[in-house]
Amino acid sequence: MKIIDKSSAIDEAYSLLKKLEAPACLFVHVKLVGEALEEIIGFLSEYNLPIDYNFARLGVVLHDAGKIIHSLEFSGPGNKHEAEGNLLLLENEVAPELAQCCISHAQNDGIDCSIEELLVALSDSIWKGTRVEKLELKIIDKIAALMGKERWDIFLELDDCFESVASSGAQRLERSKNISNSL
Repeated sequence: MKIIDKSSAIDEAYSLLKKLEAPACLFVHVKLVGEALEEIIGFLSEYNLPIDYNFARLGVVLHDAGKIIHSLEFSGPGNKHEAEGNLLLLENEVAPELAQCCISHAQNDGIDCSIEELLVALSDSIWKGTRVEKLELKIIDKIAALMGKERWDIFLELDDCFESVASSGAQRLERSKNISNSL
């Protein structure tokens, strides 16, 4: 099941999580992180940039697959799910660059990440209202480079976008709790 970059791949990614017996809370998390990503994509798509948004969507669906193995990391701290998720996805024939999102969504400092991987990481933090300045600046710099502009030429617009997404974080977090409690 070589999952990468095709229109039916999102359904395949969800099917893989089901096959791996992902708990309902992972599907809730993926849905809410995906909502944040879609808000960001809605803004960025106006720039007509060469960004593979479907790759980012797939990365969001699969980024926490390792928590199927390390289930205590659903409700507590830990990073064992990152490398384990990468291996789990590779064992299930997911493309290596997509499986890498399991690692890069949390360990993007010090490794070269694509803009798509950084969007997965941003969505995973901002969905609940958490802003990570260093990550946001990496994204702004990559987008500025794609546009042939300087960071400060687009900083305010992107900062406003990120703030808008983050401002809905408390609502998404509350819905996460409500949905999880009803499961």
